[in-house]
Amino acid sequence: MPHTSPMDDTTAADRRRPDRILLALVGVVVVLVVVALAVVFTRGGPAPLDESSPAGVVQRYSKAVIDGDLTAAGSYLTEGARSRCSGNYPGEPRPARVVLVSTTERTDSATVRVSIVHSSQGGPFGPSEYETEDAFSLLKVNGKWMIDQPPYPLVACAVAPVKQ
Repeated sequence: MPHTSPMDDTTAADRRRPDRILLALVGVVVVLVVVALAVVFTRGGPAPLDESSPAGVVQRYSKAVIDGDLTAAGSYLTEGARSRCSGNYPGEPRPARVVLVSTTERTDSATVRVSIVHSSQGGPFGPSEYETEDAFSLLKVNGKWMIDQPPYPLVACAVAPVKQ
């Protein structure tokens, strides 16, 4: 029977300890990855802003434009804006997203500055994005905020059919 010394027992215990530490570290990493994935996949869109505020009206209008819902988008326009509308612009791609920059609210008018982000899938180097900053002009009509002038990239009008 081979003789083992106390040093041999310590050495065997020391060899098992790094395995436990490694397993614990791998377990922590796995838990962090699962939590991160859960956060990413359960995170919805941006929270809706108060629809009675200028920023809330711009948010809903912008979403309708991006979604291609011209009827809903038109419901946020003043009569003046609708009368200036000459149809949507088929050559202009819809923005990928619109980000609120600032809101300046006055008694009967407001200005909402936004960053308009465009995305392109083509190109020799793959997808690309660019953004521009522009502003919406709003008027208070019968106590309700309405868009009087949207930025050009977000102009979308429902064109009435031609009477025959």
